[in-house]
Amino acid sequence: MKTSMGCGFVLTGVLVASFVVETGGADEVEPSAETDVCMLEGHVRSNPPEKKHPPYRSQKFPEGERANEVYRWKVHDPKRPQPEVVEPPTPSLQQRPGLTPSDAVVLFDGTQPDADLSAFRFEKPEKGDPTDSWVVRDGYFEVKRSTSNLLTKESFGDVQLHVEWMVPERYDEKFFQSRGNSGIKLMSRYEVQILDSLANPTYADGMAGAIYGQNPPLVNPGLGLGRWQTYDIIFRRPIFGDGDEVLRPATLTVLHNGVLIQDNWHLEGQTRFEKRARYWKHADEEPIQFQEHGDAVRYRNIWVRRLPERPLSVVDSSSCLSD
Repeated sequence: MKTSMGCGFVLTGVLVASFVVETGGADEVEPSAETDVCMLEGHVRSNPPEKKHPPYRSQKFPEGERANEVYRWKVHDPKRPQPEVVEPPTPSLQQRPGLTPSDAVVLFDGTQPDADLSAFRFEKPEKGDPTDSWVVRDGYFEVKRSTSNLLTKESFGDVQLHVEWMVPERYDEKFFQSRGNSGIKLMSRYEVQILDSLANPTYADGMAGAIYGQNPPLVNPGLGLGRWQTYDIIFRRPIFGDGDEVLRPATLTVLHNGVLIQDNWHLEGQTRFEKRARYWKHADEEPIQFQEHGDAVRYRNIWVRRLPERPLSVVDSSSCLSD
């Protein structure tokens, strides 16, 4: 049976519920001009109004409650700055990844035939350059065992991170923690696990989508071997006081294939194996790490958006405040 696709949705906002559209199996969706046009239209959003509207400040507006020492803006304040216009991403197909948001830092662009690992370096410098040893082909790269963890050359704090990954079908005879093991460590410390966890029971805080060693995912929306899968991650870094004192813990929200699996989880500390997590003070920005765990996991379409930091006083107040 063939399945047709239409343009029934638009992805907007900061937290993108992204997913890879299934195209294999009995209900195969064939790529067509219609699906391509839908994705392009969803990306460029080329439908601005022809008529220029008058500035909002020239209109009548309600007299909202005034600003004070707590609130910077009054309610419905016409002088409050407008958000930047951003072209949203498009959903991915199994055959190819979607397009990135216009304000993203693209770490690996799987849509380009000349995609490379120039945005990365090895954690162990003595292992050389990852472009010389890790496999890069057909719009993806593959982890090379016995090399090193991969680090972004840029450092990041609060981010929205999009990653597409696949465990190859050759891992069909592997089980538990050997079935495509890798991980994404925010700030090189806080790990979201990568693993094929479909019909592969292992410890719950080490399955796909788990905050490793701390919290299992809410559900298991995995697609299995040989399928491209997505993580959309919202990370807020911890804020430290004196020494290792934690004024505000790090938080993680994760969507796996468009399904919420970590809901603003407050991290207990840095990822540790077989030990309780704990915090050690670190810089406000650190590289993102992609783990080399001996398995040939594949990655494509990796992008990150820097998020404005939330002031401590705003986040921890009993009031709902924002700039």
